[in-house]
Amino acid sequence: MLEAAESIIKKLELEPHPEGGYFKETYRSEGKILESQLPDVFEGDRNYSTCIYFLLTSETFSAFHKINQEEIWHFYKGETIQLWMISEEGKLSEVRIGNAIENGEVPQFVVPKNYWFAAKVIQLKSYALVGCTVAPGFDFKDFTLPTREELINKFPQHQDLITKLTHH
Repeated sequence: MLEAAESIIKKLELEPHPEGGYFKETYRSEGKILESQLPDVFEGDRNYSTCIYFLLTSETFSAFHKINQEEIWHFYKGETIQLWMISEEGKLSEVRIGNAIENGEVPQFVVPKNYWFAAKVIQLKSYALVGCTVAPGFDFKDFTLPTREELINKFPQHQDLITKLTHH
């Protein structure tokens, strides 16, 4: 792994994330939304908002997954991230998250709730550090990490991409 990425992982005390990459929760609001006030997809109360650091290297990727909330990505440092999204209807879209705004990259992006999404650093031998903010606050009960087979059965038209961006 790159020395710069290793240094960031150590200094920010990042841990491996189940979807790939490294993360650390940096914020969890004290205030909560009661389960009775949330849509039926949520089980239990949720904090108003949560935020994490998330680091990807060109040796890793964020595998296709989805959550019940929108997720805002904030680009901090490193190289461009390509993020792919598949809607429940099977429509594929993508965005480049980075600092080269003049080249069509965006430094901040909102992934719609219930979209399947995956991300990868484009440049070889590089990394990207981002922040991800979720509201209502993230809970692993809201996280779905499908198998490759499950996602291909759901979206066979995207088999090649799903195969590249799932772990099993």
